[in-house]
Amino acid sequence: MKRILMATGAFAVSVVPLHAQNFDDPQEFAKQQEQLQAEPMGPEGQPWLQHIGGEMTETADLGLEAPATVCFSNAGVNNPWRVVGYTNMMQEVANHESIGDFVHVDAEGSDDKQIADINDLLAGGDCDVMIVSPNTTAALTPAVERACEDMPVIVFDRGVNTDCPVTFVHPIGGYGFGIQGAEFIVENVDEGSNVLMLRILPGVDVLETRYSAGRRILDEAGMNIVGAEFTDGDNAKTKSIVEDYLMRGDIDAVWMDAGATAVAAIEAFEDSGYEIPVFVGEDQQDFLRKWQDEDLTAIAPTYPTFQWRTAVIAAARVIEGEPVPAPEWVLPQPAITQDELADYVNPAMPPLHYAMCGCESMENYPDAWGGN
Repeated sequence: MKRILMATGAFAVSVVPLHAQNFDDPQEFAKQQEQLQAEPMGPEGQPWLQHIGGEMTETADLGLEAPATVCFSNAGVNNPWRVVGYTNMMQEVANHESIGDFVHVDAEGSDDKQIADINDLLAGGDCDVMIVSPNTTAALTPAVERACEDMPVIVFDRGVNTDCPVTFVHPIGGYGFGIQGAEFIVENVDEGSNVLMLRILPGVDVLETRYSAGRRILDEAGMNIVGAEFTDGDNAKTKSIVEDYLMRGDIDAVWMDAGATAVAAIEAFEDSGYEIPVFVGEDQQDFLRKWQDEDLTAIAPTYPTFQWRTAVIAAARVIEGEPVPAPEWVLPQPAITQDELADYVNPAMPPLHYAMCGCESMENYPDAWGGN
């Protein structure tokens, strides 16, 4: 029987300066802009198995035997997007006989704890393959490099500054997300319009690049950025920020680097008696329903939670000696527009369920995701 194990780890101290990272790379911006238009390779209707560009790398020479133990160092299950993703992952693990035990370690959003968790997993000697979703980019790079010395490593979701993993699984990326939302705003408001940019937290590559791409497009289009504020992903703080800016003047559009608090931001306009402006949210159900109910001018760029399935699939392929896209496994990253909105609104799913989960055909859907 496959065992799903939860491990714990001690805390360590590590401080890595953010200035060493480049989150405003024109070449990467241009590459992701092009990838948004690319036709992915792989089975139609299964985007978690598709990839955009990249070469296939052989894994047969890694010498693994099935069933193998897969260890997962997780940045956290500390927001709804990650809860949906982790459910995807657990359901995908059950599909692979080549995965024996699956050990999950939750860093609870702490660099220090995640570094200690990885060190503990390495010291235990029980892992054959490691999956890492880094909490922040630079801080976790040395820990990932240490893990690569002992076993095949698959990084997904957030990146690290090393090419030692077998593959890095991710959708197109933060630049792509930022581009989709900002271009939508430019198409729907006049030059010089007031735009409020809402962010979650600093130091995470996919969030920093979302902001740099969005800011680049809005600035070049002559938009007036009235503010760029961190919300910490907190609904009350988000509402307070929006209300504060509404007291200063009109807001014509809201750009967000992640949409978990999008409904709270919308409610700030409603509570203050303002018309809801052009809005960039994400694919969680409460926002999609609000968009549909209020007939908003909106878009939902996505960072699909189906990538959590792909990380497990990559681990299983490594164990089985099958090729994987490398050095990156770049997944499609569709945005939900008005034309597709009705296809993704699902009243049977919880308000904070992320629609781009790729989970609808899985055995325990919708129950495992809290649906009915």
